[in-house]
Amino acid sequence: MYIKLVFPKMKRRPMDTDLKIRMSPPLGLYTIVNMFQDKHKVTVENENIEDINYDDKPDLVGISVTVDVYPRAKEIARQFREKGIKVVAGGIHVTTAYHTIPDNVFDSLCIGSAEGTWPDIISDMENNTLKPLYRCQNKIEGDKIASPAYDAISHSEKYLFCNIIHTSRGCPFKCDFCYNSSPDRTYSVRPVDDVINEIKAAHSKHIMIIDDNFLVSPARMRDFLKAIKPLHLKWHCAISINITDHPELLDEMRESGCKSLFIGFESISPSSINSVHKVQNHTTAYDDAVKMIHDRGMMINASFVFGLDSDTPETFKLTLNWIVKNKIETVTSHILTPYPGTKLYERMDAERRITSRDLSLYNTAHVVFQPKGMTPEQLYNGYLWIYDNIYSFKNIIRRIPKSRDQIIPYLVFNLFYRKFGRFSDKICKLLSYNKLAKLMLKVSDF
Repeated sequence: MYIKLVFPKMKRRPMDTDLKIRMSPPLGLYTIVNMFQDKHKVTVENENIEDINYDDKPDLVGISVTVDVYPRAKEIARQFREKGIKVVAGGIHVTTAYHTIPDNVFDSLCIGSAEGTWPDIISDMENNTLKPLYRCQNKIEGDKIASPAYDAISHSEKYLFCNIIHTSRGCPFKCDFCYNSSPDRTYSVRPVDDVINEIKAAHSKHIMIIDDNFLVSPARMRDFLKAIKPLHLKWHCAISINITDHPELLDEMRESGCKSLFIGFESISPSSINSVHKVQNHTTAYDDAVKMIHDRGMMINASFVFGLDSDTPETFKLTLNWIVKNKIETVTSHILTPYPGTKLYERMDAERRITSRDLSLYNTAHVVFQPKGMTPEQLYNGYLWIYDNIYSFKNIIRRIPKSRDQIIPYLVFNLFYRKFGRFSDKICKLLSYNKLAKLMLKVSDF
């Protein structure tokens, strides 16, 4: 059987370049490749880096759907289905909001993990009995999670990083605005040995761990950190701010080669944090937490969400001042977005506050609801304003890290990725994205 897996083209946010959409390959699709490549022909086409080929004749097309690419996914499905080709849609939007998808858009919907659905999909395709819906009935335990087929990644030169690793799936927390608040999103932790084998398969000393939340339990983290320490890696991860409740783990992370942490601060306002039940965040401890991380030589990529119910136009200036005062190295900002299927969406829908149903706008760069503390225009303009000011020359200088070891990697990100991202993107198109990323890692030694 010939199976074609498709990742639809994303729309860039105002501050992004192709560096953002070429950050890494769609590992979820390459997980499916690994599951079936021994018995079937399985290919991946990522529309962010190449055109979709509608002229070949796959037996089955699988489309990975995030909320903002759903309109594009419908069009891709239509073109294949007009040729008589069956189309299965899965991914985070389908898992979270399958009940919102009309019956005539795709031939079948895949809800939940590929490991618990795709074997049945393939079996039924072979027997010509494809069902309209497949749902992972049981939680997929960590030792059953399949690794991506790293050796099958095509066009690796067109991605900044292919050395991407998951040590778990999902998140133990259920913040209202997050996909993880959906009941069909489960949390599983992978065995340490499986992760180590995957790291070795990535063939790189620089590793990006992109779990929703790397902090699982102190005991499990110690086992993992002990296992990777002999590998002499330089690694980065996403983690919740409560890691600072465990200073001994921070020490072990540093000693094992951790260089930076992506942390969802979301807001510096206690009432805003409480409004979305982000129970692991305590804003009064933010300053001390940042100092603990910086004292150990690790950089911070801080994520903020604007438009929470307690936010006002003053929130943007207060947040900028806090970022500069604490010398936060990099910042990712978002407009609050009520993803269908989340608790936030249900609440805003009940309150009649959702102002747009155009899902292509649901990429955290548009205002699709009525804020409580400001107008939609104030929210959107404040979102653009804080990006412009964080990455102004003045504030880049003011945020320079105290540690000499961090200055070069800090400037590489702030200048080459953000301030002059369009220029860097042009260089990547000449040299290749992967080569420039490797060069920047080598130059910054980070």
